[in-house]
Amino acid sequence: MPSSVAMTAPPGKPRDGFFRQVLGTLELIKFSHSVFALPFALSAMLVAARGVPDLSTLLWILWCLVSARTAAMAFNRWADWDYDVFNPRTKRRSQLGTRRATLALCVIALAAFVFGCSQLNFLCLVLCPVACVLILGYSLTKRFTAYSHAVLGLALAAAPMGAWAATTGSLISLLPWMLAVAVWYWVFGFDLIYATQDVEFDRQADLHSFPARYGVKAALRLARILHTFTWLILVAFGWIAGLGMPYYIAMVLIFFALIVEHILCRSTDLAKINVAFFQMNALVGLCLVVGVGTSLFYSFMSEQGTINWNLDTPIGHWMQLHFGDPK
Repeated sequence: MPSSVAMTAPPGKPRDGFFRQVLGTLELIKFSHSVFALPFALSAMLVAARGVPDLSTLLWILWCLVSARTAAMAFNRWADWDYDVFNPRTKRRSQLGTRRATLALCVIALAAFVFGCSQLNFLCLVLCPVACVLILGYSLTKRFTAYSHAVLGLALAAAPMGAWAATTGSLISLLPWMLAVAVWYWVFGFDLIYATQDVEFDRQADLHSFPARYGVKAALRLARILHTFTWLILVAFGWIAGLGMPYYIAMVLIFFALIVEHILCRSTDLAKINVAFFQMNALVGLCLVVGVGTSLFYSFMSEQGTINWNLDTPIGHWMQLHFGDPK
């Protein structure tokens, strides 16, 4: 830690008791925010299968998504511990768990991720090391590049790619690549917004970030450009995938969610920035997966396409019960 960093307060003590420490560690790594990557991965899975894949594939995809995200965040907390305890925005994190616990959780989650990949197919297992480098390497990039936000985007872009590969065993189609680029731009943009909160600390601590190097206005301008391309790529994705009207209604909602996000991020109010970062981006993901799912369902109901409600899943049994054999 550079001596120029002002030590605002000594780190607090972690919570007492095993279960309180477990809950504190989950809060520390923001376990609940796994929902950011899930909608895009589930959307890729639904389009790849034109419905719902078999139950085993679905569960292992969820397993890999949650374990990979947990490993990434636990490693991030472990790697940045010496910085976080003195950052006014993040110093409370040291009271939620211990550095040793975050490293242990990272190792366990990473092992769970590798095991999950082995249960899917050969392509997922082959690509597993690449995914591990991306999800862990991001945490170190802020030490030497102002474009760590782009690396974070690449790490989350692996989620829809992995879900598509898990469902089809191939990445030859253009669709997963389009969705990955959309996620890349989306995450790159919203992480630029989030990083504006730490400009002064990053400069004092000799940490690299785009807002710290080029200023907040430049960061917000780039975020707007990235989110514009995100939306355009998502619209093109729906067109190439042959999705219907419900998807484009979702695109309208996503458009307005992104607009609201950028209006809120102009404020210096931390609460408004958090709303822009968490709630608006969660809404983007929710609208996407609901739009994809309802579009496929609408396609089935209107007999304008085919949809595979796999009968090995609870959804498949429900569909068969209420609508007869979809085949």
